[in-house]
Amino acid sequence: MFALQAFTGLSVFSILMLMALGLAIVFGLMGVINMAHGELMAMGAYATYGTSVLFEAYFPSLMSIYFIVGVVLAFFATSVFGYFLERSLIQFLYKRPLDTMLATWGVGLILQQLYRQFINPRPVEVPTASWLQGVWQVSEDVSFPMSRIFIVGLAFLTATLVYLFLYRTRRGLLIRAVTQNRGMSGAIGINQKRVDAYTFALGCGLAGIAGSSFTMLASTAPDTGQAYIVDTFIVVVFGGVESLLGTIMSAFFIGQMQTWFEFYLSGSMARAGILLLVIAVLYFRPNGLFATKVRR
Repeated sequence: MFALQAFTGLSVFSILMLMALGLAIVFGLMGVINMAHGELMAMGAYATYGTSVLFEAYFPSLMSIYFIVGVVLAFFATSVFGYFLERSLIQFLYKRPLDTMLATWGVGLILQQLYRQFINPRPVEVPTASWLQGVWQVSEDVSFPMSRIFIVGLAFLTATLVYLFLYRTRRGLLIRAVTQNRGMSGAIGINQKRVDAYTFALGCGLAGIAGSSFTMLASTAPDTGQAYIVDTFIVVVFGGVESLLGTIMSAFFIGQMQTWFEFYLSGSMARAGILLLVIAVLYFRPNGLFATKVRR
């Protein structure tokens, strides 16, 4: 029972971490409250769904690899959308958090209606690739679904690639420079508008990967992202707005708590218990449990 519950918590952690990493980059590093982040997750899920429909119709012999293609397409589709959203709307709303929140909330409502109108108002499901079917039989009483093992591995791979991008590449260096001191980075000639654009695109792309992973756990509906956006904000704030490592640790902590609380309590009581615990922690550590210490 302990192994199964802990593994279920890892599955929840994987989705929360992928969602929260994108939001931490957009909200924590850029100061933008993106209320459409959940709809971007749904966009990634629908991109994977579209990939499965395309492969079933035209490339049935390649159905074993459609999900890998779907993950890549989900990342690029949401990244491109995020780039144009930042260029056309978000760039005019920096340092106006309430206006940004209201504008992106409106974008989210528009996206939900577009999903209903042009894709499907009802939940859709994607087929599981043949190599993700079945279970890994650890012992006689313990078995783990291969699809969930893949999601956990994808989450850790994504987190590793994000770390390498931010701390081992020139573009990552520019992002951290603009984040830490926008005034000084502009003084030394960094093109801040370009950095803001591809940073926002990266955060949106991570939401797309989260949506693609979500299709392995449940069906996708136009309002699927709304069920995760509040939890994602809680993860980011609880871990520390400016700490990516804190975001990962917070996602793991909340994912495990949610699983165990739901096992012993009802779903609503589990949610209430998590919120009370988060409020208590933020009362004593308002910057987040894993916030980094910086000199202001």
